[in-house]
Amino acid sequence: MSRTQYYAACSLDGYIARPDGDISWLTGFGGDSSLDPNDVTDRTFDEFLAEVGAVVMGSKTYEYVLEHANAWPYDMPGWVLTTRDLPKADGADLQFVSGDAVQIHTDAVEAAGQRNVWVVGGGNVASQWVAHGLIDELIVTLVPVILGEGLPLFASGVPGEFKAKAVRPFASGMVELSYDFPR
Repeated sequence: MSRTQYYAACSLDGYIARPDGDISWLTGFGGDSSLDPNDVTDRTFDEFLAEVGAVVMGSKTYEYVLEHANAWPYDMPGWVLTTRDLPKADGADLQFVSGDAVQIHTDAVEAAGQRNVWVVGGGNVASQWVAHGLIDELIVTLVPVILGEGLPLFASGVPGEFKAKAVRPFASGMVELSYDFPR
């Protein structure tokens, strides 16, 4: 059965980016300037991605990927949540949408088939989907840095208590935490 997962990385103090959206603290972690998360997660990102059938992201995340990746990295249907006109990545199966999160979720789940839906970037998107009860699981990789300020993992509070599923430390010093969302 398909699950909707918010899979993200954040600093120890809960930020996914600096106030200006910069994530060089993440992409350059450990001296590597790669966008390949496998380099710091003991190759587990490929395992996660193999179970994903659709991706949903905000416009800032989309623009960051467009600017920094050599080619569109996701071979699956995707939804970019935006109210602006954005260029489409070459070879990408993307829809640019705004509006009803429930309908977007329904479309993404249908496109994913038996695989999962990945909500990535950012905290505002995740909070909107949480408000509608659309996220089943949080997978967050804690990066051992303190930013002091920035864009939070969630833009608003999440009611209830999360149920811990797994803790996985990586050789890089990062730690992955998995939780079921409160219902």
